[in-house]
Amino acid sequence: MYGLRHVGFRMHRLNLQEVTYPLLLLLLQMTQEQCTHRNNVQSSEKPHVYKVGIYGWRKRCLYFFVLLLMILILVNLALTIWIVKVMNFTIDGMGNLRITEKGLKLEGDSEFLQPLYAKEIQSRPGSPLFLQSSKNVSVNILNGKNQLVTQLIAGSSGVRAQGKMLEVKSSTGKLLFSADDQEVVVGAERLRVTGAEGAVFTNSVETPHVRAEPFKELRLESPTRSLYMEAPKGIQILAEAGDIQATCRSDLRLESKDGEITLDARRIRLLRLPEGKASPSGTTTRQTVYEVCVCPNGKLFLSQAGTGSTCQISNNVCL
Repeated sequence: MYGLRHVGFRMHRLNLQEVTYPLLLLLLQMTQEQCTHRNNVQSSEKPHVYKVGIYGWRKRCLYFFVLLLMILILVNLALTIWIVKVMNFTIDGMGNLRITEKGLKLEGDSEFLQPLYAKEIQSRPGSPLFLQSSKNVSVNILNGKNQLVTQLIAGSSGVRAQGKMLEVKSSTGKLLFSADDQEVVVGAERLRVTGAEGAVFTNSVETPHVRAEPFKELRLESPTRSLYMEAPKGIQILAEAGDIQATCRSDLRLESKDGEITLDARRIRLLRLPEGKASPSGTTTRQTVYEVCVCPNGKLFLSQAGTGSTCQISNNVCL
């Protein structure tokens, strides 16, 4: 059985080969005949010329767009040259702005529409520096946490400064004025107040010398409270070319605890002293000479002078 199957397979394989070869030969002959016929037909006809390119309205539109593009390029180039000329662009900078090794250099007037951040701003040597604004000029100093520590505002209402301390020094470095939360120090040799109302202090003032201007009056006044002058080594009130006047509404008291009060003058005038009246039993005569008497409580009064002391007779003022 096995031998018959093998013989049948070889016979089937031989039959396929015998059928395939004649078909291949037939296809080759047909292909050769078609090529020969095509060559004969092409050789008998005239050759055709195919045109390559853009013609008609497409060509005109292309030329129009090319011309428009050239015009735009020329206009753009002209505007670029004009801007470079007007803005004065150079290798060193633009216009009044110059780029140097130390930073930026501006010549002439400059206007900043946004905040300016700079480490240092200085003018040219020999020229002043002007800062001008229609509203105000503000200088803010921030710390490492972007918190405001010092501020200077110069506006239409005035100049306002905010900070921990304010110092004003002279060109030699001498302290002229200093202010902080604890005290205000005036380091100048003389503090001059030219206001009509003078200087007003709500608390105490410590100074070694208070003096008015030449040919001007010096007035120390406390309208609603008391006025104290204290010094451990003494107080000297001196008017070399004028008078010293002390006026009060109630009592004027001169007190020396351990020393004495000395009135040294060629004339001492005690005005409006009360006049003591003599007792009715005594003789009364009209006189213009009086003696000054002192009561036990320190009150002064006048008594008509006589051959002896009349203070005991006219002591009714002390009652």
